[in-house]
Amino acid sequence: MDEEESLRRFGLRPGRAHLDEIRELLGEHTERERRAQGEGDTELMKLCCVQLFNSGDLDDVLLIWSAKEAGFDAACSIDIELLLGHGIEPTKTHLSAHPSPSAPVVLNRLRELESEGAFEGFSVEELSAGYDRYYEDE
Repeated sequence: MDEEESLRRFGLRPGRAHLDEIRELLGEHTERERRAQGEGDTELMKLCCVQLFNSGDLDDVLLIWSAKEAGFDAACSIDIELLLGHGIEPTKTHLSAHPSPSAPVVLNRLRELESEGAFEGFSVEELSAGYDRYYEDE
């Protein structure tokens, strides 16, 4: 499946019934990208992250982070704000209680960026609308 097919099939706000398939697709391409730079479809990975961001499930934060960290192209394609589909404070609270070894790493990165003002004026709704415009022009 490529970006165009995923967008056509699931849209930017997929129903709950499709989220597991999107997670699997993201996981598969994340692993490909980790194996070899360019092996994963980073545009598809970005779209999957946008779809998961729009679902607002806090359990997807670390999956999105993993995709972002899969390689240079993925890091450039996947915006850090895509971790914040449920908002900044709920995401930080979730990460602070999560048992995964990567949770404190992600939490520290978010705190660092927040202290630098990176999330000033951040709005889940505005970011989502921005991606609507981005994919509308595709």
